[in-house]
Amino acid sequence: MAGVLDSVNQRTQLVGQNRLELLLFKLVGPQRFGINVFKVREVLQCPPLTTMPHQDSYIKGVAHIRGQTISVIDLSKATGGYEITETDNNFIIIAEYNRSVQGFLVAAVERITTLSWQDIMPPPEGAGRSNYLTAVTEIEGEMVSILDVEKILNEISPISTEVSEDIIDPTIGEDVGERVVMIADDSTVARNQVKRALEPLGINMVLAKNGQDALDQLHELSKGCENSITEKVALLISDIEMPEMDGYTLTAEVKNNEMLKGVPVILHTSLSGVFNNAMVEKVGAEDFIPKFHPNELATAVKKWLRIEEDE
Repeated sequence: MAGVLDSVNQRTQLVGQNRLELLLFKLVGPQRFGINVFKVREVLQCPPLTTMPHQDSYIKGVAHIRGQTISVIDLSKATGGYEITETDNNFIIIAEYNRSVQGFLVAAVERITTLSWQDIMPPPEGAGRSNYLTAVTEIEGEMVSILDVEKILNEISPISTEVSEDIIDPTIGEDVGERVVMIADDSTVARNQVKRALEPLGINMVLAKNGQDALDQLHELSKGCENSITEKVALLISDIEMPEMDGYTLTAEVKNNEMLKGVPVILHTSLSGVFNNAMVEKVGAEDFIPKFHPNELATAVKKWLRIEEDE
C-alpha cells in the first residue's frame, strides 16, 4: 500500500474549502467504510502481532512499527461485526486520534476519494452498527459509512472528563449569566465529553450536531439580539470534521456575518498536523485546542469568557 497516501502538504489545500478526502476500506463483508485521510499516518500490510496478557477483547495484539509499539484494534469486532480472524493478508491503518496513535485492522484498503462535506450526511436513526456511525455518504451508488472512531476508542479506553480542582471556578458561570456556550460536534461522545468537562464552570451550554446545525441555531438566536449574538452566546466551541459543514467553514461564516462575528470561536479537534495553526488564523478562529484534555479545554474556555466579560 505504499504510495496510497501522498504528502500531507498536497492535501492541505482542501482544508477550508469544506472538502475532505476519505480513505475507503472494508471490514468483513462488502460494506465500504471511510476515514479522513488527515487522521491517517500510513497504511501497511498487517505485520506479526503480539498478544498481550489481559488485553481488551477488541485488541488483536500489538505491533512494533518504526520503533513504536502500537495497539491494533479489530475494527469489525469493535463495531459489532464479525471478528477478523486472519491477519496475514489484511491491512492496518495507522491513525492518530486525540493525541494517541492506534492501528485499525481492516480486511482491505481500496483508494482515496475527494468529497465535499455537504455530501456527508448524518447517519440514519437505528440500532446495530449505525450506533458507531458519525456520518454516511454515497459513492458510486453505494453507501459509505464513516465510523465514530472517538466512540469506539472511548469504549475501549474511556477518556477522563474530570477537571482539576484548581481549574474549577463556578464564578465563571455567575459572570456569564444567562448567555450560553455552544458546542458543535458530530460525535455524541465528543459533545458529551466537552459538556461534562465544562459543567464545573457553572455555564449554560447548548449542543449542535454539526456545523450547519450550529450556524442555523446561531442565526435563530441572533433574531432577538439588538447589536450582536454575544448578547446571548458567549463562546462557540467547534469540532473541525463535521457532516454538511466543517468547523473551518462554520468559523468563516460566523466571522463574515456582522451579527455573529463577535462571538469567540475555539476549534477543538482530534485532527493533527501543522496546517491547523495556519487554518485557525485564516478563518479567524480565536483559539485551537487539540482533543481531548479537559484541563486545557476548561482553561481556554475560562480565558475567553473572562476576556468577553472584561470588554
